[in-house]
Amino acid sequence: MMNLITLVWSYLKAKPLNTFLNVLLLGLGIAVITVLLVFNQQFQEKIKDNVRGIDLVVGAKGSPLQLILCSIFHVDFPTGNIKLNEAEQLAKNRLVKSVIPLALGDSYQGYRIVGTNRAYTDLYEADLQEGKWWEKDMEVVAGANVAAFARVKVGDRLVSQHGLGADGHAHDQEPMVCTGVLKKTNSVIDNLLFTNVGTVWAVHEEHEEDEHEHDEQPVQHPSPIVPTVNAGDSVKEITSLLVEFRNPMAAIQLPRYINAQTNMQAASPAFETARLFSILGVGADVLMGFAYVLIFISALSIFLALYNSLKERQYDLAIMRSMGASRSRLFVTMLAEGIAMTLMGSVLGLAMGHGVLFLFTWWVKEGSQTGFTAYVFYTSELWILAGSLLLGIVCSLVPAVQAYRTDIHKVLAG
Repeated sequence: MMNLITLVWSYLKAKPLNTFLNVLLLGLGIAVITVLLVFNQQFQEKIKDNVRGIDLVVGAKGSPLQLILCSIFHVDFPTGNIKLNEAEQLAKNRLVKSVIPLALGDSYQGYRIVGTNRAYTDLYEADLQEGKWWEKDMEVVAGANVAAFARVKVGDRLVSQHGLGADGHAHDQEPMVCTGVLKKTNSVIDNLLFTNVGTVWAVHEEHEEDEHEHDEQPVQHPSPIVPTVNAGDSVKEITSLLVEFRNPMAAIQLPRYINAQTNMQAASPAFETARLFSILGVGADVLMGFAYVLIFISALSIFLALYNSLKERQYDLAIMRSMGASRSRLFVTMLAEGIAMTLMGSVLGLAMGHGVLFLFTWWVKEGSQTGFTAYVFYTSELWILAGSLLLGIVCSLVPAVQAYRTDIHKVLAG
């Protein structure tokens, strides 16, 4: 066995540039496939984790996909706002088990501030790393990435900005205080700051109200969204609702009712994420096709390299036969050479693919915030190695058969 490995390695070293180019070409194709495979797998896992417990998203009428991207993944702008009293009526619907309010509009250093309640962070099983949860207006809790990249810590006073950009109007008169930092969850909430709905309302008040009058006339509002609101607050607005169905029948009846009989829009996370996959899938298919072209070209190159080397090595093979090497030995030697090249190309491709993901998460700020990692290996990657073995056999089969048929008398006599 060691003699076979030594022999094959000596053949590969005989033409180092040719071997390197063949391995590199195959490695590039495998790398593209690996990146797409790992990225797609983790992308689906992230989407599944981020939509857990959310059956429906209700917001202002507009693009359903935009509503999902904004309210669940927080990578887009809201479609608008909905009236609090309309949201409250929906929350009391017999088909609704629970709702989580979201009030959006501001950010801090590009990280979105979400007005909500503890049910939203409970949805992702978030725990505090330090500090405490928000308890009143103008208190915020920062996600793990916000604390790490924006250098937010407990006790900091934060001035929010309107919108998601850095050039938005700053609410200098309404600074917030960070009371806590969350542990890393590798979900979307790592990139958010959390407060109550009242804080979002407060920083957007166009006219100051008499605080004493505001406190002296509280209305105990039996709302599943904002349990206790003050006089006049029922006409305020929120951005969207995350809805959990009470029973399977709600999946059929509730979206139809909302879209047809209210001023709001219902969007299904399952349906819209499937649409998102179909949109992204077009680009992924193009890249995958390009990768297969590279692999085909590399396979053809390996075949030609082995076939040409066979012609150059016919005298060596004849000498080996005359010294006692069997036909099967020559056959296995050629097969092993092809398998060795394709296996090296596959290992190189897998390493390059994970290396690209590592650079993406290490070098690009947005990449590090996604929760993607290069240190995860999937069983499907083993199929890539298995495929490389099969490819090596196919590429070297014809040269191996020719080596098997070597006529030592004809070669040596020539």
